[in-house]
Amino acid sequence: MKEDQDIYQVLPFPKVRQPMVDGLRQARDMSIVHMLLEVDVTDARNWMRESGQKTGEPLSFTAFLTFCLARAVEENKLVQAYRRGSKLVVYDQIDIAVIIGGETADEKVPVFPHVIRAANRKTLPEIHGEIRAAPTGDSALSRDASRLRRYYYLPGFIRGLLWRRWLGSPARHKRLLGTVGISALGMFGRGVGWGIPIPLYTLGISVGGIAQKPGIVNGKVAIREYLSLTVSFDHNVVDGAPAARFCQRLKELIESGHGLRD
Repeated sequence: MKEDQDIYQVLPFPKVRQPMVDGLRQARDMSIVHMLLEVDVTDARNWMRESGQKTGEPLSFTAFLTFCLARAVEENKLVQAYRRGSKLVVYDQIDIAVIIGGETADEKVPVFPHVIRAANRKTLPEIHGEIRAAPTGDSALSRDASRLRRYYYLPGFIRGLLWRRWLGSPARHKRLLGTVGISALGMFGRGVGWGIPIPLYTLGISVGGIAQKPGIVNGKVAIREYLSLTVSFDHNVVDGAPAARFCQRLKELIESGHGLRD
């Protein structure tokens, strides 16, 4: 009896994936360290639900995390420094690239992050409104669709040169991709789970799942909601001690519901 053969399809590799593949290949030169955090978001989520009931519009959890991230970076801007030769470029403005789930209507245009410009100077409602209004994959790079279509047909070594030029220049990196990245893709799952990304940033945040666990509140055991959060640093730029202090401050801001009770 002849054994059944495996049935499979051979599909063309989507050209819209090529910029991401090329960018991640260049990111291998970064010395990334990851810190895995559990953040108690019980109070923050309760306050967000109360706010949504009062205003009639639920507040975006991604916007809240982005707001807290901007405030934490504001207090230690070296975590968003970029190397230029023997110098470090440290921007005063914090441009946070928000990577969220979804697909573009035009399959010929790749998905890139939406960059919240000067997030450290914006209020939580302003960041919330911008994320809600922004089309998925909106960025300086993705908006130039005609240039991207030409990019697809360039030889691999030319594409690599372009990415090294983009990522090697702090000014171009900031203009195209922002200075800090936050990915909320993990929020679409439930339970404990951390993402281990390959970031293109000196500082990148990956939002994982939310799980209920016992916690200690005022000396008593209570069921709390814990967010799995991965904070990734380029160790070529950020040392361990400043990274640990940054993580502690970010955790404090989130757990205190920064901006939600103002």
